[in-house]
Amino acid sequence: MDDRVLVVDDEPSILRVIAANLHARGYEALTAASGKAALTLIETSQPDCIVLDLGLPDVGGLEVLRRLRTRATTPVVILTARDDERDRATALALGADDYVTKPFAMTELLARVRGALAHGRLPGPGRPRRIEVGPVCIDLDAGLVTRWGQPVQLTRTEYRLLEVLATSGGRLCTSRFLSERLWGPGSEQKARSLRDQVASLRRKLDDPSAPELLVTEPGVGYRFVVPT
Repeated sequence: MDDRVLVVDDEPSILRVIAANLHARGYEALTAASGKAALTLIETSQPDCIVLDLGLPDVGGLEVLRRLRTRATTPVVILTARDDERDRATALALGADDYVTKPFAMTELLARVRGALAHGRLPGPGRPRRIEVGPVCIDLDAGLVTRWGQPVQLTRTEYRLLEVLATSGGRLCTSRFLSERLWGPGSEQKARSLRDQVASLRRKLDDPSAPELLVTEPGVGYRFVVPT
């Protein structure tokens, strides 16, 4: 595999555990205990993915992400103990690919790293044109969605929402991002309309009582769950 993952956290025990688990799964793991050290390693080692804590002692995680995004599109998974929806939304708006909240399950973190790496390898024009998840098939060239082989009738807005989510490679999409893609800039006030569109898609493609395809990240947005 040999993907290089940089883990940035000021807790030595977390650095050791994550690095050991990455090594065990074939990744090359780099570690940094501060924002300054992380920025140096990003410049010199060019990691393929970064697991980034927000609460760093010198240069904060959001500032590290802001500086990174001025020169690179390296996938970033935020790892934080902050239970602050604004921080998470800010990180995603700055270009983070995903986030995991402490305390965390290692299996979840590794799955998010795999997803971020996979998304980072997708060039824009080369994104998949046919997406199959369980019984649902989305043919982007034909503009056709089927479930269990039967066509699903979607409105234009529902199809556009599904297309944006499904081509995001499993990334978390903020409500603001989705609203702007559907209705244009300055449309954050359409939060209720967005919830209604997601609810309608779930009724047609998923189990509304226990959604597995279209998952809500409370207070932040939605993701389309794709196989890892």
